[in-house]
Amino acid sequence: AMYIYMYTYMCLCISPEELISRLGEFGQFCPVSLAESHELVDCSLTDSLEFAAEFRGHYYKMSSQEKLNRFLENPELYVPPLAPHPLPSPDMMPKRLTLSELKSRFPKCAELQGYCPVTYQDGKQRYEALVPGSIHYALEYRDRIYTCESREKLEKFLRSPLKYWDQKLPYKLPLLKEPMYLTSLPLPGYLEQGIATALIKAMNAAGCLKPKFPFLSVQRSALLYIAFHLKAFNPKGSEYTRKKYKKKMEQFMERCELITYLGAKMTRKYKEPQFRAIDFDHKLQTFLSLKNIDPVNG
Repeated sequence: AMYIYMYTYMCLCISPEELISRLGEFGQFCPVSLAESHELVDCSLTDSLEFAAEFRGHYYKMSSQEKLNRFLENPELYVPPLAPHPLPSPDMMPKRLTLSELKSRFPKCAELQGYCPVTYQDGKQRYEALVPGSIHYALEYRDRIYTCESREKLEKFLRSPLKYWDQKLPYKLPLLKEPMYLTSLPLPGYLEQGIATALIKAMNAAGCLKPKFPFLSVQRSALLYIAFHLKAFNPKGSEYTRKKYKKKMEQFMERCELITYLGAKMTRKYKEPQFRAIDFDHKLQTFLSLKNIDPVNG
């Protein structure tokens, strides 16, 4: 026989390493599901070989007894060259995202404005089928992010991404029954809802003080000051972090004020040291030393 029905590791004395090294073209995805319904059914979630078979020197895992029986009847139909669908390349495979992975994708936004693509498609794209997805059931496909309504809907998308990924929303959208998560908003909306007040205060302070750090442009100086201000007055930051960045902000402004001081005290003609302001030489040396200093960590 060209294939062998496998029950357990012990029956065939096969190690997990050998299984992996001899997997067929479909890895641990069910070749029968892929061929007959174009579904990506991942069988790696179980170590059991109850529904596995060997054919032409390679191992194949099926998702059920029914799929295994169909494979055993005509294995040639489910492997190359007769298999109708190849396994997509890794970059074209849908991937579930954890909360931390989803946050790391910021500022990328969820497709369909966060509505569940599976509920919408299965509901024949009716207005009533527009249901918000959950960040707990997020996935990434073709460099796009989707949020599903439930684990069941997430798994349906993972199995049949081609069915759900490319959809358009209607012009009229329902009012959300629940608040949208900030991470699902477009970048301007996230900034408006999340840090608008803090950003306005920081920008107002920068406009009043007009910071200019030695040897840096006005634009970079202003951006650094705003960054320090946001950190120093972040209500969600720890007390230690706020104190740390308040100190950094104060030091930053002291160094910015060197330009104003030196501009007022420095004369066109040379002055002997005894005729200079007491702290002039010290501040001049401090100013010159900042040329190659990192203004954030220096």
